[in-house]
Amino acid sequence: MLSFFGLSKADLPDETIEVLPDNWQPFLVFDGMSTQWRTGACGATGLDYNVIPLVAQSVGVKKKNIPDILYDIRLLESEALKVMIEQREKKFI
Repeated sequence: MLSFFGLSKADLPDETIEVLPDNWQPFLVFDGMSTQWRTGACGATGLDYNVIPLVAQSVGVKKKNIPDILYDIRLLESEALKVMIEQREKKFI
């Protein structure tokens, strides 16, 4: 799956990253969305927001709290897209 986005295991850091408690639920949802990327001819274009409520509830986020974590998920999505774009550009240089 990583190769689809121009990545390999070597691109992943071999370190432990701490997630602050306030970011735990958005992280769980973002992680659960790993198979929900919309893609085009140039790779990933963004997450499929239609499934966020289902994924959020499946990782224990209460329905009423989903709107509160959407901003954080969009930030994670934006950063992930930047990394994917950088990796694709390196591949063609």
